[in-house]
Amino acid sequence: MNPLLELNSFGQSVWLDYIRRDFITSGGLQKLMIEDGLAGMTSNPAIFEKAIGGGNEYSAAIGTLKAKGLGATELYEALAVEDIQTAADQFKPVYEASKGHDGYVSLEVSPYLARDTAATVAEGRRLWKEVARPNLMVKVPGTAEGLPAIELLISQDINVNVTLLFSRAVYEQVAERYIAGLERRAAEGGDLGRVASVASFFVSRIDSAVDPLVPEALRGKTAIANAILAYASYKRIFSGIRWENLAEKGARPQRLLWASTSTKNPAYRDVMYVEELIGTNTVNTLPPATLEAFRDHGKPRASLEEDVDAARATLDAVATHVSLDEITAKLTVDGVKLFADAFDKLLAAVEAARKAA
Repeated sequence: MNPLLELNSFGQSVWLDYIRRDFITSGGLQKLMIEDGLAGMTSNPAIFEKAIGGGNEYSAAIGTLKAKGLGATELYEALAVEDIQTAADQFKPVYEASKGHDGYVSLEVSPYLARDTAATVAEGRRLWKEVARPNLMVKVPGTAEGLPAIELLISQDINVNVTLLFSRAVYEQVAERYIAGLERRAAEGGDLGRVASVASFFVSRIDSAVDPLVPEALRGKTAIANAILAYASYKRIFSGIRWENLAEKGARPQRLLWASTSTKNPAYRDVMYVEELIGTNTVNTLPPATLEAFRDHGKPRASLEEDVDAARATLDAVATHVSLDEITAKLTVDGVKLFADAFDKLLAAVEAARKAA
């Protein structure tokens, strides 16, 4: 069996961390959906920067939009919204067949707003209205300012993909905000079955940060152990009376989505962040190279709960050398900056294309 298709038998959905117009319109996306069971798509400013700034496939559209007098920011958003709408339409059969479990496409709020709660909420509402697809997920960073925005958007029936999560403690706060948003919606008599969310927990960047600071025996182990314990938190949070009360009203749990799952260290197995993080009711969003590698030689197994105690022991050992809390806090700050820098490059590329059109 195709290893990607086999992941479904373990309860894991495969999404694609990539977007590009010609890939969507040429049949490339449909091919992955049919042959590999692809069930969703994520995007971010860096992905759009590579797509729009990396070729001339958007030139004609940019010329048309330029004639309407749009500036670089408005022009980018028009291009991105059209791509997201087209992808969401292709995933609509998946969304409907899974009854809202899968089939989502994510679009991120501007990274410039990561420290502004009110502006994040306003942009989330605006993008939701602009894309106008029930299988859109608005991406909101898991910053301190993003947390209340998550609760508000969920309470207003807007699907949210919470991004840039590295810390288990922050993830637990995110899950709490999701539940609180559902409770607010329930108090207003809303249909809880209409809203969905994922929590994008980043993986490989943690090993990249920790490995130089720990003994060789611990290298390449921190990120997976951290994710395994995050999954244990997920199972605890989405159980018990409080959650059951919401589930009875149609609420669905906020799934953990493994992000940053390409292997950065060439000494490590190129599919390690897929093989070691397989479990029920999870998502793995894969960049194209990792997806192809797993299709070729991935070995699926129910790995997430094989040895939780060993994961705790690994993090205890890591803690004798570094503070994981300090590292994950820095990774969040760096992640916001990286996305903002990518957005700067994206707007510069769009402006250059606009002038050339």
